[in-house]
Amino acid sequence: MNGEELSHIDASGRVRMVDVSSKPDTVRVAVAKGRIEMSPATCRLIAAGQVAKGNVLTTAQIAGIMAAKRTGTLIPLCHPLPLTDVDVRFAVNADAGVIEIEATAKCVGKTGVEMEALTAVSVAALTIYDMAKAVERTMRITAIRLVRKRGGKSGEIVLEEEE
Repeated sequence: MNGEELSHIDASGRVRMVDVSSKPDTVRVAVAKGRIEMSPATCRLIAAGQVAKGNVLTTAQIAGIMAAKRTGTLIPLCHPLPLTDVDVRFAVNADAGVIEIEATAKCVGKTGVEMEALTAVSVAALTIYDMAKAVERTMRITAIRLVRKRGGKSGEIVLEEEE
């Protein structure tokens, strides 16, 4: 670490929810990315909407949005947030057998939306896996990460430049 204390640990070493009541409300935005890798044939089936369970990408998009909205109930010390927008997008490269997932979460609040963006990407990837596992069980979910965030006292943090 960089010399800072863990915010979810109190002076006695017990876990705690961080008290954000004195922080000002600001516009918060976070972008997360991840990917799911598979054979080109499976990727083509998904892109063409030909998987037996239905439209994989639309279902995964809805699942990611729903998951972002439930993040506070999934992660024990995460604050429930009044999200103002969640967007989940996919970039399919069928020749490489890769679906890139990007989620953006926004709110006006006292704490950031990184966990919501990361949860959206994670659940979208899991949904793709679930819907296509009958076709291919060797898919791999990889590279889930925060790529940028904005808002609060830390301002803008860019961990990856846009391509």
